[in-house]
Amino acid sequence: MALYQEQSLKFYNSMSGEKEIFTPINEGNVGMYVCGPTVYSNVHLGNCRTFISFDLVFRYLKHLGYKVRYVRNITDAGHLENDADSGEDRISKKARLEQIEPMEVVQKYTVDFHNILHKFNNLPPSIEPTATGHIVEQIEIIKTILDNGYAYEANGSVYFDVIKFNKDHAYGKLSGRAIEDMIANTRELAAQSDKRNPQDFALWKKAEPQHIMRWPSPWSDGFPGWHLECTVMSTKYLGEEFDIHGGGMDLKFPHHECEIAQGEAATGKSPVNYWLHANMLTLNGKKMAKSTGNFILPEQIFSGNNDVLTKAFSPNVVRFFILQAHYRSILDFSSDALMGSEKGFNRLMESYQSIEELPVSEKSTFDLESWKQSCYDAMNDDFNSPILIAKLFDAVKSINSIKEGTILINQEDRDNLKASMSAFMFDILGLTDSATENENGEEKLNGTVELLIQLRAEARNNKNFALSDQIRDRLQEIGIQLKDGKEGTTFSLK
Repeated sequence: MALYQEQSLKFYNSMSGEKEIFTPINEGNVGMYVCGPTVYSNVHLGNCRTFISFDLVFRYLKHLGYKVRYVRNITDAGHLENDADSGEDRISKKARLEQIEPMEVVQKYTVDFHNILHKFNNLPPSIEPTATGHIVEQIEIIKTILDNGYAYEANGSVYFDVIKFNKDHAYGKLSGRAIEDMIANTRELAAQSDKRNPQDFALWKKAEPQHIMRWPSPWSDGFPGWHLECTVMSTKYLGEEFDIHGGGMDLKFPHHECEIAQGEAATGKSPVNYWLHANMLTLNGKKMAKSTGNFILPEQIFSGNNDVLTKAFSPNVVRFFILQAHYRSILDFSSDALMGSEKGFNRLMESYQSIEELPVSEKSTFDLESWKQSCYDAMNDDFNSPILIAKLFDAVKSINSIKEGTILINQEDRDNLKASMSAFMFDILGLTDSATENENGEEKLNGTVELLIQLRAEARNNKNFALSDQIRDRLQEIGIQLKDGKEGTTFSLK
């Protein structure tokens, strides 16, 4: 029997504003779409928080036994500098500034995105489609929306008619915004605008002569609007109606609101049953964002190369720090917070690694099943990772009590305790075993020092004693002591 048949999973649906029992459209199968990055710069930690949050969701659904199709897109065209369908394409702008091809920009930052998420131990999605790979499908859905009367063409561009759509459906239901308020709070349209209403948004934009990225269409040589790609790629791979759509809180309006409108305008169906939104990561009390320059890159944290840090922190510790807060809560980044997370992470790992050494008894007074269910209860309540982590630390206390002899555990429960902690820590939270991490680090250190010892020996043979002494002295400065003997040179850590 699959675990999902035994557990009652509920999570907060942004559409209803309430926690709801999760019931997939097709039993045992889940379709999940998450808005991916616009690949014009290095992914910052605020972005990573969103993707780590949905990696947690993906991992838990898989752990429960669901067959999950997880689709996360790459935006490589059509995302202009602001949400009012104006400004330069972000990728084209970066290509112009760096004097390279737009697809070089895309490749460079897609590789960076994948490398960073790999370091955070994120599982790859089932499908990772790109906007430029689905231009044909985007043109076809525009034709459908035009035929259904919810869009209009103006001077080679095509715009979604929000006012017309709102008469037949409801625009603003996800974000809770009334169309009347949007109209009242909108300034007069600029004279040069082709939009009928300020609330309308682009489905297709005619390319200006200087615009590099362009494709032929029935209306003009141009490019698709930013909102359109997600409607096309989610419905292509998950169907006109699917289970879960996720993304950052900042995408709720207008991006996700526009997705809903496009989907309903094209098919007459509401595309998504459950909307999930991850909250922001703040730095210096303000939202982490590239546009304001208030952000920190993961690689700066891993190397300690940033003024807000007192030292370097591993990807494991940073992931643990992120998961210590609920995905819907605001999380503030600081070096002190990471220090606290590092201490907690190390304590948790040390306790886990000591389980096999616990003394066993014939009987067990440790209520394993009750503790295990409390962990599931935490995750079943809107993927509550901080409560799950608290339950893992309850297990740490029990492990200490077993060592002291105040709690007894038999062999079977001891083995099951280790297996259960492994499942929650590694399979669900996505942490990695620090013992393995340390072994790999020691292996690399040993190999590096051995190579330097060989280079020093060659320098001495060539009577280059200045270089030989420099290698020895520099190693000594960083705490590695060389010792020359009859059997050769060995080293030790001071």
